[in-house]
Amino acid sequence: MLLMLMSLLFALAGLVVIVSIFSGLYELRGARPAPLPPRRLRMGEMRYPRKKSPSGGGILTSILILLVAASFAHAKSKEEKRLENSARILQEILAIPEGVPGELLDKAECVGVIPSVKKFALGIGGSSGKGAFVCRTGKNFTGPWSAPAMYKLGGLNIGIQLGGQATDFIFLIMNPKGVDSLLKSKFKLSGDAAAAAGPKGRTATAATDGLLRAEILAYSRSKGLFAGVSVEGSTLRQDNGANKKVYRRKVTAREILRQGAVGVPAAGSRLVALLNRRSPRNQSDPSSLSD
Repeated sequence: MLLMLMSLLFALAGLVVIVSIFSGLYELRGARPAPLPPRRLRMGEMRYPRKKSPSGGGILTSILILLVAASFAHAKSKEEKRLENSARILQEILAIPEGVPGELLDKAECVGVIPSVKKFALGIGGSSGKGAFVCRTGKNFTGPWSAPAMYKLGGLNIGIQLGGQATDFIFLIMNPKGVDSLLKSKFKLSGDAAAAAGPKGRTATAATDGLLRAEILAYSRSKGLFAGVSVEGSTLRQDNGANKKVYRRKVTAREILRQGAVGVPAAGSRLVALLNRRSPRNQSDPSSLSD
């Protein structure tokens, strides 16, 4: 992205130079001989200053400056692209017949999407990724889905499983205790919060009691292959810098996900609308929902 912007700037700079050169040649070509000495004014006659018309080079240069400013004003930030990418990936995964079971999605309090997690190139097995989480609103998670909060995912174990390939991750937060862990500044999966590889398929009837008691269920997709995945030892943390860029002010994940302190940004509207459409109501046992 940075290289593309630099290339664009160099191209525009070159265009400005070319326009300036041709503008100068145009003015030289149109140069007039030295003016005759001014004639003497008659009685009662007044002399008015001659207006100069703007040069072609100045007009074109101004237009170019305006075009460059407009292109930067409409350029999408990394955070906006991340939100849009998260919506696209979730929509693709939810369309997989043997994907996330619908009944588990309907019982989830929060959903997270971490797109394109990549293994570090240093050979240490590490990995990192950035994405977003959305939670149901309301005291007992019975309202519509909230605005998205930005998060970071990291951990050695994930890097080993990826095998060097970029992988998309989906997280389902299944109960209020899992939400409490999510709202911490940083927490360790299967340490601070019980996490398990999620079952897949249209229903979760074959899931064991251990899976259904998990606070967080995790899924991954790599090279078109989708499956539940163990994320033991990895960490999730709030991406405060990204949240500040998205909402133009300092705001915490708790304020975004649970307190409704901000509205849904344009870049996150597709993600929130998708969840409101696919899972409009929380189907969890009401007795299990409490703050």
